[in-house]
Amino acid sequence: MLLGQTMDWGSPWVAVGRGGLCRACAPLLVAVLLLAAGSGERHRAPRRKCPISCSCIQDNALCDRTDGVPRGLPPDITSLSLVRSGFTELREGSFLQTPTLQLLLFTASTLGLIRDDAFVGLLHLEYLFIENNKVGSISKNALRGLKGLVHLSLAHNQLETLPRHLFRGLDALTHVDLRGNPFHCDCRIKWLVEWLDSTNASAELGECQGPTELNGTRLSQLHLQDFDCITTALALFQSLPFQALSVEPFWYQGEQHVAIAQPFAGRCSLLEWDHLDGAFRAYASINGSSPVACKPLVVEGRLLVVLAQLAGGSHVWRREEDTGHFVRLQELGPQRIRKPNALASFRVDGDWFLAVADSSKAGATTLFRWGGRGFYAHQALHAWHRDTHVEFLELAGRPSLILASSSQRPVVYQWSRPGRAFLRHTDIPDMDDVYAVKHFRLRGDVYICLTRFIGDSKVMRWEGSMFRDVQHMPSRGSMVFQPLGIGSHRYAVLGNDYSFSQVYRYDARSGLFVHLQELNTQAPRSFAHLAIHQRDFVFAASFKGDTQIYRHITIDLSA
Repeated sequence: MLLGQTMDWGSPWVAVGRGGLCRACAPLLVAVLLLAAGSGERHRAPRRKCPISCSCIQDNALCDRTDGVPRGLPPDITSLSLVRSGFTELREGSFLQTPTLQLLLFTASTLGLIRDDAFVGLLHLEYLFIENNKVGSISKNALRGLKGLVHLSLAHNQLETLPRHLFRGLDALTHVDLRGNPFHCDCRIKWLVEWLDSTNASAELGECQGPTELNGTRLSQLHLQDFDCITTALALFQSLPFQALSVEPFWYQGEQHVAIAQPFAGRCSLLEWDHLDGAFRAYASINGSSPVACKPLVVEGRLLVVLAQLAGGSHVWRREEDTGHFVRLQELGPQRIRKPNALASFRVDGDWFLAVADSSKAGATTLFRWGGRGFYAHQALHAWHRDTHVEFLELAGRPSLILASSSQRPVVYQWSRPGRAFLRHTDIPDMDDVYAVKHFRLRGDVYICLTRFIGDSKVMRWEGSMFRDVQHMPSRGSMVFQPLGIGSHRYAVLGNDYSFSQVYRYDARSGLFVHLQELNTQAPRSFAHLAIHQRDFVFAASFKGDTQIYRHITIDLSA
């Protein structure tokens, strides 16, 4: 019989292959033959004191159908075989009483779990056979201390994966047998592929039994490029003890800041990164009455903040550079704005514009233009339609607006340079009752995320003259469907007023967003990304709980 061949312990006889019997296996085979024959005085060596269910001959022991690692074995045995054992796990220090073992074999047993340091103290062990058992889990330090191990067989068990660094410290290892295991060849097995590329040991590996696309693939055929093991997540970083409706990041004086509308507190807070505390802190606030949106923008070098309110009028505030305080610059459209719901600021042909979506029955979404000393009404866009959101974007190079309304389908407007106004271009079919629209760009194409409270929210792509469906997302109480670009990653976060919000990440291979994780933010109304000193954060404005800040982290699934 050759090393690496498995034995049929269901028969009382063990065949010897034509290649002969290896020197290390000879004592084991002798013990098996003597136990099976039960006679033949000429060949029987003197028996030694041995536990029940075991046979001890010279320096070898064979134990059959034991309920645990036998106690009372001769301390100087060099070979131990455990056959058809009834125990299910090997615990730390299982063989401290047999420190001289050179060969150890488990086969045809119910063994399923091998814990850390199970073989501690076996400094002389060279051959370890754990074959034809039910082993499904091995702790990462199970083989720790086996510095003299030459041959390892885990063949024909139930292993779907192996812990990283399982073979660390096995410097003498020359052969590994992993055949007959249902390995799931995902990122947890990537380390094994790396190890096989770097080791001088020979290996018998078997085939993958998952994932589906790799079924039947031999482990020896896997390459590092077959594994995509870097993933990302949003981890809670900081909670802010207030409710909020909108989060607006902005750049000012070379630093990124954020403005947060707090309707119940009646103010707009401006936050910055505190380098000493390593957290975000409020450094200024603008008091108001039920603010629904704060829109910061830098015009002609001055920081302005537009405060849209449900009561007391909407106003434009200006920061005084010498004192750092905010002073009210103007009231915005006192005869036009009745119930503002969203703001959008942008530049077209060198001019600053501000669009205010009005959700009142008698109101009109209005476009204001900066006139040097304030914003002044430029165009009434959409009267009597109870608009809930306005989004600025460019379609085929043309400045455009999309208005979402509770009374009709979203409407697309495009800029007319001769008339210096936005003209209606088209609407978005089959999307009634859209609460908000957010856009993003990907590989030169323009996409939009359309939010519906109940039904299906959608991802759509602009295709020359209209938007077409890409993907549907079930909505159950959604008020925000926010695309986020963080580094090379693209996300979409679908809020939920009744359960967890869902985070999706764009998969380039399928061209779709796939589910990534859940966020426990109560009734979110806005998500925004900020990059601070090579760290990425996502703010989540909550209408019913604490506003939360998440840290964008990278995770190596193969670690």
